[in-house]
Amino acid sequence: MARVVRWVDPFILTLVAILALGILVPVPAGARQVISVASGVAVTVLFLVYGMRLSTREVLGGLRNIRLQGAILASTYVLFPLLGLGLHALTGSLIGASLATGLLFLTLLPSTVQSSVAFTSIARGNVAGALCGATISNVLGMVLTPLLVLVVMEERGAVSLDGLRGVLLQLLLPFVVGQLLQPFVGSWIRARRALTLGVDRGTILIVVLGAVTTATADGVWRTVSWGMVALLLALCALILAVMLAATWWGGRILGLGRPDRIALLMGGSKKSLATGLPMAAVLFPVATAAVVAVPVIVFHQLQLIVCAVIARRLARHGA
Repeated sequence: MARVVRWVDPFILTLVAILALGILVPVPAGARQVISVASGVAVTVLFLVYGMRLSTREVLGGLRNIRLQGAILASTYVLFPLLGLGLHALTGSLIGASLATGLLFLTLLPSTVQSSVAFTSIARGNVAGALCGATISNVLGMVLTPLLVLVVMEERGAVSLDGLRGVLLQLLLPFVVGQLLQPFVGSWIRARRALTLGVDRGTILIVVLGAVTTATADGVWRTVSWGMVALLLALCALILAVMLAATWWGGRILGLGRPDRIALLMGGSKKSLATGLPMAAVLFPVATAAVVAVPVIVFHQLQLIVCAVIARRLARHGA
């Protein structure tokens, strides 16, 4: 029992509690708006803190790390889509056409930025490399994801520039401001790991709360049966397990050091809910967009829970 108590992370318990409450308890529109604003502010603060904490030399080193950046892009836009195509062919008749389409769409999305960087930081990996890789993935994803959807799914549509504008204004701009402040406050920030850890985890909790309450309000969870959800959860878990194994051991094959392997693990195994849901609304008919979004939501919540556990264990073993 003592071992179990030591293994249980209060952060994981809090995350699971937020998921359960967000699904079971309806949240008024006004409260959801407040959560949405708080989530945006938290993400901005997160990247401002990262900018203040990271030395410019680390950032430039992350950009020059071609093997790491190439591996993250290959995982996101080659391995993931191939896995998605294989599962779509095998399971399309079991979970229904719309959910199968959503599962394939999930594998074509860019990596998530904030959780990739946050978990890399918690696991004591290469934060600069993770930030560069996830940001590049999202910028390229504004073009690559719609093209992949057109080629793979034969869908037609247009892509809004709001996602790219959001990456530039909400993520990169605070990071640049933080870099400008770094010579003055960097040492102070780096000396206070508890502060940066609190910002990391607090941002993840707020983002998850906003995502799950919005999904509940939109009635997403009522569109499919429990049996389909169970099978979908199993398929999402399979995808995540395969990609976690591929990125971790692939990093070893590529000769990456432990910090870079952690960045590849966290950045190359994730998909973005924030980018995925707006793209689904644009690329798919309104009648099917909500169901297509379900696999993205399920995978997003699953990757946060699993990677939170992995990040904590990596940090403990690497200490």
